Amino acid sequence: MKSLSECKYPSVCAGLQGDDNLQSMLVGTVMRKIKSRTWKKQRYFKLQDDCMTIWYKSKKADKRVPRSKFSVGDVEAVREGHQSEVLLSIADEFPADRCFTLVFRGRRGNLDLVAESAEEAQSWIRGMRKLIENLENMGERERLDQWISDWFKKADKNNDGRMNFKEVRDLLKMMNVDMNEHHSQSGTLEDDEFVLFYKMLTQREDVLRVFQEYSADGQKLSLRDLEDFLREEQLEGGDIQQQAKQLIERHEPSDAAKQLNAMTFDGFLMYLGSAEGSIFNPQQRGIFQDMSQPLCHYFISSSHNTYLMEDQLRGHSSVEGYIRALNRGCRCVEVDCWDGANGEPIVYHGHTFTSKILFKDVVNAVSNYAFKVSEYPVILSIENHCSVEQQRVMAHHLNHILGDKLLKSTLDGKAPIGLPSPEDLKGKILLKAKKIGGLEESFGGMVEDTLTVEVSDEEEVAEIDEDNLHRESLRRRVKKSKQRLSKELSDCVVYCKSVHFNSFKHSRIHSKFYEVASFTESKARKHMREAGAEFVHHNARQLTRVYPSGFRTDSSNFNPQEMWNAGCQIVALNFQTAGEGMDLNDGLFSVNSCCGYVLKPSFMRDPEKRFDPDTPQKRDGYRPLVLTIQVISGQQLPKVNIKEGSIVDPLVRVEIHGVPMDQAKQETRYIENNGFNPVWYDTLRFSVHTPELAMVRFVVEDYDKTSKNDFVGQYTLPMSCMQQGYRHIHLLSKDGTSIPPSSLFVHIRISPLE
Repeated sequence: MKSLSECKYPSVCAGLQGDDNLQSMLVGTVMRKIKSRTWKKQRYFKLQDDCMTIWYKSKKADKRVPRSKFSVGDVEAVREGHQSEVLLSIADEFPADRCFTLVFRGRRGNLDLVAESAEEAQSWIRGMRKLIENLENMGERERLDQWISDWFKKADKNNDGRMNFKEVRDLLKMMNVDMNEHHSQSGTLEDDEFVLFYKMLTQREDVLRVFQEYSADGQKLSLRDLEDFLREEQLEGGDIQQQAKQLIERHEPSDAAKQLNAMTFDGFLMYLGSAEGSIFNPQQRGIFQDMSQPLCHYFISSSHNTYLMEDQLRGHSSVEGYIRALNRGCRCVEVDCWDGANGEPIVYHGHTFTSKILFKDVVNAVSNYAFKVSEYPVILSIENHCSVEQQRVMAHHLNHILGDKLLKSTLDGKAPIGLPSPEDLKGKILLKAKKIGGLEESFGGMVEDTLTVEVSDEEEVAEIDEDNLHRESLRRRVKKSKQRLSKELSDCVVYCKSVHFNSFKHSRIHSKFYEVASFTESKARKHMREAGAEFVHHNARQLTRVYPSGFRTDSSNFNPQEMWNAGCQIVALNFQTAGEGMDLNDGLFSVNSCCGYVLKPSFMRDPEKRFDPDTPQKRDGYRPLVLTIQVISGQQLPKVNIKEGSIVDPLVRVEIHGVPMDQAKQETRYIENNGFNPVWYDTLRFSVHTPELAMVRFVVEDYDKTSKNDFVGQYTLPMSCMQQGYRHIHLLSKDGTSIPPSSLFVHIRISPLE
């Protein structure tokens, strides 16, 4: 058995020496892989010597059958016990202390495992968590070293630790670099060629140019040199000298340079690759906004049909949808409730063939995961299609499972005059649903035991036409179902009473602050076209929910930006579907500690003011800006086309999403056959009239002259969070997960529009 000291990646295994759990994982363990109550197969799991890869195989498998494997870096979290539907289904067979779940990043399915003993389960749980933590704490240079090592390993086909020229050429193609065979006549990589090869892999001429511009002697940045750079290029404020000293202390690898209060090129490169050198202002990562304003003054991260993992017609329903959404900071989840067997309400997409889950399992998942990543309130948006009897069961589950977390009365026990704040509601779960009577009637006055109401908010519902099942044709259900609402369920609704929307004029006169109207995306667009300023004004007083059309049977998303432009707070998206919509949602809610609440701009919160997204120049405090982005270079872009010998031809598109006047896209030219270290130095300029609402999306694509470009990576953030100067943009995959060490190097300037 190899010890950790013999690991091929010492940077990954650092600090893990003598760890009994890791030693056990290196030996390997037999565990059961569970896919369902009936599919339970024994597999042999083993951590590889690189401390980065885990492979598993059947004990009886033919040696010619390739092993399955995954990278530790792909694992987001480890859940102990029966914390998945699959493991819950076999709870009577295997005790919780032997069970655990590996949760993968993005939309990859989980891996449910049962160990032979509680001790072995704990060994893997603790060992995996330690490896994940170690990976997350890795520096930029270590990540690059590991990335290069991974590729070398893939290219060294005969595992002899050396590489002939063909292997090197294949390696470069895998790494998105074109290299012609005429570079070597001997068929092997000569010493000088290897030196050039390594320099090409690690050198950053683009950063060196900046470094030498500010270095007095070309060898290092003195404290004053670094101060000049931070002041003139990065436009940093505050105590610049103190900041420069801190950057040297944090990022300079040379003790000798630290003694001189200086920064070498290596230190400069590490600083620019760190959080401080990122395009995203690290000061806006934590909670920095005022969280004491009424709920209607915030954009709220919201999910539509949260139970679905796939499409709206035949997709799989799962409590995993709720867990994943809540773990992404989502604060409003949707629950479609229908009568189920044995008196137990179920959750699924009604009148379709999506699978069904129990309402009580959904409530359990929400109870367990609501406040793991954010302590601010969670809203359960209930689409209620249940009989009075099963509504009472719903109310029982909500009260019994959620306990004190469920908000059952106003915060101070008195009739309120306005919505409470996220700060006031920390740790609370609110129900958004129909309610018998008004909130005021809870403080005196008679309330009926049941009431006939339209129980569902949603107007467009996708259905399968039973007579034309093979076509899965859609029809629109115009007639809404009316049925009685139970007092028990009604009593669970406090600040979020679902109501039908009549008109903005009617709302101005009659609506209450605690009433919530829901609009399909097409209705919301119609209101924006006809009365944009009225819509913004309405949303300064009360909550509005917008949801995707029922005809989006593929669970696609609309662009949420147009709804945010009108001040709509609860813009519900299909979290299970990657793409532009979720990129924008992730970007907006990446600020403020990813807590799921982002304060709307001041001009959208004051009911006395008028803001029209179509004429932003008429508002008070109008301050248009010019955003200038020089796209300098790219680093280690991922390979997207698996065709033999195919290399990325990357281009960068910058998109501005905001009020209609600000919508814009510009592209760099494409660089042929280089996804490893492409260089552009292309400058893009944008006029932005409402920067407070503008989102900036960087998209890297593989140019193709004959077909649609392939997606390579993206990064989206609010313009208000951008740092100026020389910055790195750490790219994300289509799923929104990080793909280190892929990045863009840019220069940002924001100036007043003349």
